[in-house]
Amino acid sequence: MDNLLYILALIGFLGIGSQWLAWKFQLPAIVLMSLAGIVAGPLLGLLNPAEDFGEFLSPIISAAVAIILFEGGLTLDFRELKHVGRAVRRLVFPGVPIAWALGAVAAYYLVGLSWPVAILFAGILIVTGPTVITPMLRQANLSARPRTILKWEGIVNDPIGALLAVIVFEYLVFEKAGDPLLQTVLWLTLAFLLAALIGYVFARVIVSLFKSGGVPEFLKAPVLLSAVLACFGIADAIEHETGLLAVTAMGIAIANSGIASINEMRRFKENITIILVSGVFVVLTATLSLDILTGLDWGFAAFVGAILFLVRPITVWISTLGAGLPWRDTLLISWIAPRGIVAVAVSGFFALKLQELGYLDGAQLVPLSFAIVFATILAHGFTVKKLAQMLGLATEGHPGALIVNASSWSVELAKLMKSLEIPVLIADTSWRRLKRARLENIPVYYGEILSEATEHQLDLNQFGSIIAASGNYAYNALVSTEFAPEFGRNNIFQIGGKDSDDSHEVSHTLKGRIIFGAGLGLEDLLKRHYAGWTFQKTRITEKFTLEDYKTKLHAETDILFTLKKDGKLSFATGADAPKIEDGDTIISYAPPANGSAAAAPQKPEADNKTTP
Repeated sequence: MDNLLYILALIGFLGIGSQWLAWKFQLPAIVLMSLAGIVAGPLLGLLNPAEDFGEFLSPIISAAVAIILFEGGLTLDFRELKHVGRAVRRLVFPGVPIAWALGAVAAYYLVGLSWPVAILFAGILIVTGPTVITPMLRQANLSARPRTILKWEGIVNDPIGALLAVIVFEYLVFEKAGDPLLQTVLWLTLAFLLAALIGYVFARVIVSLFKSGGVPEFLKAPVLLSAVLACFGIADAIEHETGLLAVTAMGIAIANSGIASINEMRRFKENITIILVSGVFVVLTATLSLDILTGLDWGFAAFVGAILFLVRPITVWISTLGAGLPWRDTLLISWIAPRGIVAVAVSGFFALKLQELGYLDGAQLVPLSFAIVFATILAHGFTVKKLAQMLGLATEGHPGALIVNASSWSVELAKLMKSLEIPVLIADTSWRRLKRARLENIPVYYGEILSEATEHQLDLNQFGSIIAASGNYAYNALVSTEFAPEFGRNNIFQIGGKDSDDSHEVSHTLKGRIIFGAGLGLEDLLKRHYAGWTFQKTRITEKFTLEDYKTKLHAETDILFTLKKDGKLSFATGADAPKIEDGDTIISYAPPANGSAAAAPQKPEADNKTTP
């Protein structure tokens, strides 16, 4: 028991530690986790999963993959498909069958896999999961169209690839039993219908309980996790491996139920999935032996090259014919297809199952999947930005700022950002309030930023920070809470309110970071605006130092943010002041030279309506 606790602690440390290092240094997490497993396993011998877990290894991986696939199904809302373009639909059909067929041919002839294993593995390789593609797209600063296509392709194809692998495996199980072809197809169809029905029933029960208040909020997450495992176990007991289909169907059914708790479910499942994925990656790479690693030959390299330079380009070019996609977009999309978490996890799962079924070449799926993952992430991750720039499909500069609420003050701030070549957009529910921004040629979004439709109509990947600037402090806090999981709470800012425990204030756990040390609200900022306060920019150099700037600083001036010399934004908040260095540009909000905000003329009617 003591040894097992040590093993679990080591796996957790390596997995989550790799995730943290990847975030800290902007590296692909999957690569670091894989390296950690290889070092701890075949190189140092600290981990030997087959001996450490014994007969429990396969059930542990099965349960982890089931939860991962449920989380993938939970992201597939059919209503979202109406908003994606024709190019995305084409990449699903005929794109998926084309990629599947070409991948199977490459695996059979170049690696020497048997046809059954090659067909199963090719199905897995269809997946370009959002957990890998989304960070890559954010770092590359792609323009909206190719970024949207790649994002939605990953979301839609995430569960499809795993399901194709399940279908092939189930067919192999029936075929191995010696059943006639017709009987095999009938039983396979019945098993899949039954698994889908089980998943749907579990989903309906969960949705009904959650909607009716049959489960308290603090128990929803544990109940959901228990239901997923129960669904997987029951379906798997009826027919082996159909549990994966059942939990995927359960996730899709819940995603399309319209339940109000869906966002909380997704975030909880994402957290669980990160923990499981971290552990599974370390365990799977630790199972590799030095013989397998040193036995990678030219066939492996040829297969990786075929996936990169033949299968993906041919699939994209054929699929998007007549879709109205410019050739530059097609060229970029045909190169970018990183594989990641689902591909490796599902490959590791079926590698064990295929060997149990008698397909010994199934053992090659783990090193093959890791080779594909390493190659695609490294090749695409280090070239996507350069290729996008060469094709004119990259937005300039670093991710910009999204400002919520179109007051006069917000428009002035946006004008300043635009003059500094910082990408900026103002969102508001009032077309009238957006008029000033439109007249200044500032990009705008007309709609409720918290609406589900916003996710489909507005590409949030182009922004690195959000400023909630309405006159309603509670609404600002709501915006901050909604977008904090995606942007990170350090990149969510709001005006108004104070960082205190005052019972009249919104809880600090809900708010974004308060800009302006004084915690000024919109009414205060508008008074200053109409009293003549202006945004000022000052560049710090060796000749004009920070000390020189401070000596000339007006007593009432507030520093808003600094534009770092590398193009990043660093906001000043009530709790933190930005670190200012030579080459940085300070953006401040200062009173007129001959006065302050003591008196202000009446502001226009449009600014009087400060609530959303």
